[in-house]
Amino acid sequence: MNIKKEGVILGSILIAVMTILPAIVVIPFSEASTTPVNMSEVEEMELDTEDQPIVKVKRQQTDEIEEVPLETYVTSVVSSEVPASFELEAIKAQALAARTYIVQKLAETDDTDEYHVTDTVQHQVYKNLDELRSTWGVDYSWKINKIKEAVKETEGQIITYSGTPIAAQFFSTSNGFTENAEDYWQNEVPYLKSVSSPWDERSPEFMEQQILSRSEVVSKLGIDSPTINVTDTVRTESQRIKEITINGKTFSGREVRELLGLRSNDFTIQAKGDHIIFTTKGYGHGVGMSQYGANGMAEDGKGYQEIVKHYYQGVDISNVQEVIDTLSAMN
Repeated sequence: MNIKKEGVILGSILIAVMTILPAIVVIPFSEASTTPVNMSEVEEMELDTEDQPIVKVKRQQTDEIEEVPLETYVTSVVSSEVPASFELEAIKAQALAARTYIVQKLAETDDTDEYHVTDTVQHQVYKNLDELRSTWGVDYSWKINKIKEAVKETEGQIITYSGTPIAAQFFSTSNGFTENAEDYWQNEVPYLKSVSSPWDERSPEFMEQQILSRSEVVSKLGIDSPTINVTDTVRTESQRIKEITINGKTFSGREVRELLGLRSNDFTIQAKGDHIIFTTKGYGHGVGMSQYGANGMAEDGKGYQEIVKHYYQGVDISNVQEVIDTLSAMN
């Protein structure tokens, strides 16, 4: 064959191959890559809310009562209480805690009551879907779908102890251990016992320094001298402060935490000039499930049932309708 002609033919083949191959290789990947880029266009997952109990939420800002189906309420609470970036199994554990909490509240309140819960930390933080859409912006679709997936996969499941819904307490971050209920609230609760939670050391909230002026500390604690003199400290099983004596006045660790707005009642005190430095470990009251601890367990491959049963001792995971039927039959 003529070398020139052969070169022309070969060149034509190469051009054709170069034109076709990108179409074969790029099109599938370009189709796959459009989804994360345009997450706001992803269809929002729908939950089945038929025949569900209605939760009446009193909104703090408007003073209005918002009525929402149970699983929609759980979705909104979980979305408001934990980051959507958490592991799915940790979000599922939070869904169980949130659902158990509200089921217990529904059981405690009467149909004639104006509302069941508020939207604040007094009960559970709640933002409706429109508020979440406004807060999350372009991230709304993937975040709400992930939360809804966790809610859907745990639908109707609550945490029980001896057949009744538990007081599903939770908080952000422990100091490495959760707290016995009786060491914070005085009342002993069999399933709210101190357990090890080493995963919390990964939490961004694990350790913090809060600096207050001497005058602020003196005023808020009601002590009689700007000289801060700690003479006695008693710690709980979880190493949080149970009692502390400052300038001859004895406080519970919880009192100091609440009076000074500290992150936890595991703290140390250091005086420096006109300021007092409080170094805290953990964030929250420490009783029940640690949210960042749950996420650490999920990162280590633990499922939501194992997470729940670690933080709430001796509990079962039950079907909400079966529990309601049983309790109704007893009354």
